[in-house]
Amino acid sequence: MVAFANGSGMRNALILLLSVAAVIAVVGIFGSYLGQSGAGLRAGSGPATLAGAPAVSYPIKRLDGATDALDRYRGKVVVLNLWATWCAPCRDETPALERLYEENRSRGLVVLGVDQGESAEKASAFAKEFGLHYPVLLDQEQLYGRAYASIGMPTTVIIDRQGRIVRGIDGAMTLAQMRDAIALVLHAR
Repeated sequence: MVAFANGSGMRNALILLLSVAAVIAVVGIFGSYLGQSGAGLRAGSGPATLAGAPAVSYPIKRLDGATDALDRYRGKVVVLNLWATWCAPCRDETPALERLYEENRSRGLVVLGVDQGESAEKASAFAKEFGLHYPVLLDQEQLYGRAYASIGMPTTVIIDRQGRIVRGIDGAMTLAQMRDAIALVLHAR
């Protein structure tokens, strides 16, 4: 055991110990999901925990001003993608989402892009920049983000034709990962 000559040494040791503990806590919290791209989160956290649950639906505005909701697409396989214009990984994966939609919409696949909390102007400019043909919804209150346990963006939720969540993924995905994520559910009837 170390004896300190005065209270100053003890105080410095305590500050050092608390600082190290704080760094470990921050690394543990953020490191568990920041570096994962498309891999999803550990079991027990985020949207991955929702598999098998019924998909929640909220009526919100589309870019064209009409009201839309997830439950309108019952009978189709839905790739619900939560994003924001400022999110670099969202921007990176958007062309792959558009391609996935174009490849599979004739098979009953719908991609729903759900902008999280931004203006119609920003979301519209984003949709135009990427030439999006799938529906873009404006979730001003971030209802879908809370309902689907989104920890970061992008968050993608795969929903089957009966309206049940098949899989939830936090983080950007490649086109190949997207194709794998929908393969079984798209071909099931």
